[in-house]
Amino acid sequence: MQRKLLIGFGRRTLCLHKWQSHPLCLLTVTKERERESKRANRKEETPAASFNMDSSEFRRRGKEMVDYIADYLEGIERYPVYPDVEPGYLQPLLPTAAPQEPETYEDIIKDIEKIIMPGVTHWQSPYFFAYFPTACSYPAMLADMLCGAISCIGFSWAASPACTELETVMMDWLGKMLELPEAFLAGKAGEGGGVIQGSASEATLVALLAARTKVIRQMQAASPELTQAAIMEKLVAYTSDQAHSSVERAGLIGGVKLKAIPSDDNFSLRGSALQEALEQDKAAGLIPFLVVATLGTTSCCSFDNLLEVGPICNQEGIWLHIDAAYAGSAFICPEFRYLLNGVEFADSFNFNPHKWLLVNFDCSAMWVKRRTDLTGAFKMDPVYLKHSHQDSGLITDYRHWQIPLGRRFRSLKMWFVFRMYGVKGLQAYIRKHVKLSHEFESLVRQDPRFEICTEVILGLVCFRLKGSNQLTETLLQRINSAKKIHLVPCCLQDKFVLRFAVCARTVDSAHVQLAWEHIRELASGVLKAEKE
Repeated sequence: MQRKLLIGFGRRTLCLHKWQSHPLCLLTVTKERERESKRANRKEETPAASFNMDSSEFRRRGKEMVDYIADYLEGIERYPVYPDVEPGYLQPLLPTAAPQEPETYEDIIKDIEKIIMPGVTHWQSPYFFAYFPTACSYPAMLADMLCGAISCIGFSWAASPACTELETVMMDWLGKMLELPEAFLAGKAGEGGGVIQGSASEATLVALLAARTKVIRQMQAASPELTQAAIMEKLVAYTSDQAHSSVERAGLIGGVKLKAIPSDDNFSLRGSALQEALEQDKAAGLIPFLVVATLGTTSCCSFDNLLEVGPICNQEGIWLHIDAAYAGSAFICPEFRYLLNGVEFADSFNFNPHKWLLVNFDCSAMWVKRRTDLTGAFKMDPVYLKHSHQDSGLITDYRHWQIPLGRRFRSLKMWFVFRMYGVKGLQAYIRKHVKLSHEFESLVRQDPRFEICTEVILGLVCFRLKGSNQLTETLLQRINSAKKIHLVPCCLQDKFVLRFAVCARTVDSAHVQLAWEHIRELASGVLKAEKE
């Protein structure tokens, strides 16, 4: 007996005989039927030995793909923002093994609509208000195409000089846009500089490993009898209880203790709480070596107090790393730059242009004051990676600044975006999103059934139905089941809270208004059911 798979969007569930006429190209298919189709196609295709996409076909297919992408992004609102599929939906739609013979490009593109799109969460939809933004712009996509074509692996200057040198210049450009202290810039002969990491999580881990190596070497230099294991078991790092889970994960990978310090009523890490924790741990014989401060926490976009935490770290000789993954993009606007005050106390700083600065993933910008802190932790020079210029002092080998060896030509995306938008264009983009978040905040405040849970500073609004957590949990379930918009929650002081993050490049006031009306309507149903 054939197994039938039904895939539905919204209130409609489509069977096999209906999918061809449906605009979303949904289908029902069985394993047996799929295999029969593949076998039939293979008989008509060109033998594998003669298959080759030459430059002529690449030009044609490339233009088609650009059109497909443009059509997708322009028409993205026709898709439900969150897919209506069940776990495991994809496997029955595909053969159990790769084809032995080539398949046609046309068939692959058809399967994108039939198989892939029904299972996509559309992050670029103007009705996507979950998590934080993921950057998407046409200039960045074009740069990524060129990056793929050049296809260099820029682990050293010699591996591709342009790849290395453009990254150094772009990180200085971006650092100046943020008004970072001069010590973080490479310049012509600076001791610091920037590097593109894959993610903020990776940057935090790199900072932790560099700080760990530094303190171990310092202690062994002072007391040669100390083993690395003896020091490691006493190391402790600190962060706020509002920090991203990636900080805890970095501690696990780095094999060190991590202490989450309670934040204040504004969900901020304060100097007094940090100082108290440091004194307790030092009295217990532990070795504080790292503090990770967050600017723009994931839960509610709160900001740790750098002006209090920073001087303590400097006085205690503790590495201070700043994670501003989301909020950092806003610091290019003069009116939000005050949120970065205190960065001068930091040893490393990171944020993600691939979140809110229109540079597509992956592009996480990290700066350090002393590049030798990174190279001292990660530098290895096997013969096959050495080159004649590496000791000249004039170039950077970025493999010594990161965990992986290989790296893509990611600075091309920054170069394209910065030049085609300009600083003023990027500032306008940030300001538009912040304005829309305040518009949503105003709508929430006008409805006495709801409450705003934290101060709205940038593009995130935290709100909830007044009353029990169950009311807000039920509301979220109904919101995400309806699939018209997509939200995710957080917990703040034991309250279940909804996060409304302005995300998409194309979102505007009309989308915010429609989202709010949808939320209000569903809230009425929740409250009515609760009364009954």
